[in-house]
Amino acid sequence: MTTKRGLITDSFKVVKKARRVKREKRPSPPPPPQQEAETPTVREEEMQRLRQFDLDWRFGPCTGISRLQRWERAKLNGLSPPKEIRDLLLQTHTDPEYNWSLWSDYPL
Repeated sequence: MTTKRGLITDSFKVVKKARRVKREKRPSPPPPPQQEAETPTVREEEMQRLRQFDLDWRFGPCTGISRLQRWERAKLNGLSPPKEIRDLLLQTHTDPEYNWSLWSDYPL
């Protein structure tokens, strides 16, 4: 007693895929001329220094308090934070972007 096993093609229709036509490669367009590297503005440099201060854990956590409060807390605890950061914060104390740390937008 031999039973003939059917092939999978007996149950399903055979579908042949169309062959792909190879396209010729086009040369890529030339890159746009590079402008001179823009020098960062004074504000960008200041914000970069403040972000570095925010990320420096030697001066304690920076969430929930302003940068100036963090600087003063670090000074009271003898951690010697950079004086130029305090000067910068005192000059720009009305600008909230300078006043609050980069984590201030996230809830506690």
